Amino acid sequence: MGFCLFDNVAVGALHACQAPGIARVAVVDFDVHHGNGTQAIFWQDPALFFASTHQMPLYPGSGGASERGGAGNILNCPLPPNAGAREFRQAMREQVVPGVLAFDPDFIFISAGFDAHADDPLASLRLHEDDFAWATEELRRVAAQVCGGRLVSTLEGGYNLQALGRSAAAHVRALMSA
Repeated sequence: MGFCLFDNVAVGALHACQAPGIARVAVVDFDVHHGNGTQAIFWQDPALFFASTHQMPLYPGSGGASERGGAGNILNCPLPPNAGAREFRQAMREQVVPGVLAFDPDFIFISAGFDAHADDPLASLRLHEDDFAWATEELRRVAAQVCGGRLVSTLEGGYNLQALGRSAAAHVRALMSA
């Protein structure tokens, strides 16, 4: 629906499910826009789990908390405009991390969108580099706990090049701290 032509993280997750010993794959998306394509692809597949934090209301208009998936495998955590670190970290700590732990995946993918940064022009979430680093560290800990550290990140949105660069660097540093 406009921003992505190919859903790289969904392709990766579906490919991972074909690998020996990988039966369940989780995707966590912290892009400012809801990952409606990933949600649609995962909707009926109990081997796939999708959790998303995103601004709502905002394009594409999907991602309500009531959208749970045909297999109960979708977790949407919509954040209101101008939400910042407190709301984002609360959603991650109280919903996303427990949801991923309960799903008990063999592999975790991150859709790392940095357009939720306070300096990004396309929306109005108020996150900063340290919020992305914190979320990455949390997901790295979950991966170490449930799936032997199997964690892959894909770059998603980010339209302020300076904020994108700082955020991506903080994210990669957190990934490398394992």
